[in-house]
Amino acid sequence: MRVNSFLNSSLIRVDNQTATTQSSNNSLENSKELSTSQKALITKLQATDTKVRQHEAAHIAAGGNVIKSGANFTYQKGPDNKLYAVGGEVAIDTSKEATPQKTITKMQTIRAAALAPSDPSPTDYKVAATATLLEMKARLELSQALKEESLKSPVTRYNTNEEIETNFDLYT
Repeated sequence: MRVNSFLNSSLIRVDNQTATTQSSNNSLENSKELSTSQKALITKLQATDTKVRQHEAAHIAAGGNVIKSGANFTYQKGPDNKLYAVGGEVAIDTSKEATPQKTITKMQTIRAAALAPSDPSPTDYKVAATATLLEMKARLELSQALKEESLKSPVTRYNTNEEIETNFDLYT
């Protein structure tokens, strides 16, 4: 999820994979068979790929109409020369709506999308906090508009004390 007009989602990385991949590619050229460490790396990359894709799919599923693009992934080549997703992002529209009420609804959707994965990243929490702040600003704007509207409307007068006393006399 990109910030500003778009929010930036998590980027999940596999530690120390680049060096291992480069050295394993050289050995792959010399031998068609994968070593035990290369097989373990492939298994780790496959697990990360699955996790990243599920994470971004959760953002998309919860985002509804605020999602502006499909997931964009960062790939890493494994020792088997296949590409594995090791990071991703989903673009989300965070622009203000025409009315404060619509903005409130939109920000609630954005927060739900940011926190949809079972393992939100620090960036996901940042996006949710930003959406909450924008929602609060819209609520303040709505509150101010309602206050101004209520000040413009005529005040309804209640019965005078004399009428109340008259009604009270009926019961005594």
